[in-house]
Amino acid sequence: MLTAVLVPLTVACGTGRADSGAVSPGQQVTGVDWRVDSLTVGGTIRHAPATAHLRIDADGRAAGNLGCNQFSARATVQGDRITLGDLRTTRMACAPDRMDFERAFARALTTGTLVARGDDRTLTLTDGDGDLVHLSRHASG
Repeated sequence: MLTAVLVPLTVACGTGRADSGAVSPGQQVTGVDWRVDSLTVGGTIRHAPATAHLRIDADGRAAGNLGCNQFSARATVQGDRITLGDLRTTRMACAPDRMDFERAFARALTTGTLVARGDDRTLTLTDGDGDLVHLSRHASG
């Protein structure tokens, strides 16, 4: 049986303020199934299709669903910074609104280094253009 070792994504919190929004020490970002709730692109919120999700594993792999198509990519995690390589995706066609969301989500994941902020239930990734990916921990079971 193959068991993944979970490596927590941590940030040194010099101020100790609980309201800083920084990923807290010990918070697990890798090895967590994250549901994509929405994207904020150019100040406009786009709600995610129920299929959209993301998982980043400690072994440097990311995978999930962009809203219609499955994807995978190499991932580098350093502190609160996440960088994804080129996305490899399936090529299914879906309704135009899902395809629009998918294009925006794929762009956000690959526009520079993502900065992670959150708590034990939610995570926000900010891309190089300031757009936001809002995620929540997928409830298991």
